[in-house]
Amino acid sequence: MAKRKANPALKRARAQYKRAKKKPPGEGSRFKAVEAAARASGAKNPKAVAAAIMWRKYGRKGGARLIKKGKAAAKRKKK
Repeated sequence: MAKRKANPALKRARAQYKRAKKKPPGEGSRFKAVEAAARASGAKNPKAVAAAIMWRKYGRKGGARLIKKGKAAAKRKKK
């Protein structure tokens, strides 16, 4: 079996996620990092992949809380 070549985009996306993991959940950096990793892996809809991971990890209430927190932060940032 042939050895697979390393995907540099996937490697960068994983490093981005490692950095984002240190930040508090709900600000969007983790979501963007997971989305980038899914895109680098060849996902057709990387936002859906990231959302599915979030719902599985945090559940219905926890996911809704993170979304609410992120929207409030975006609204404050927009002003």
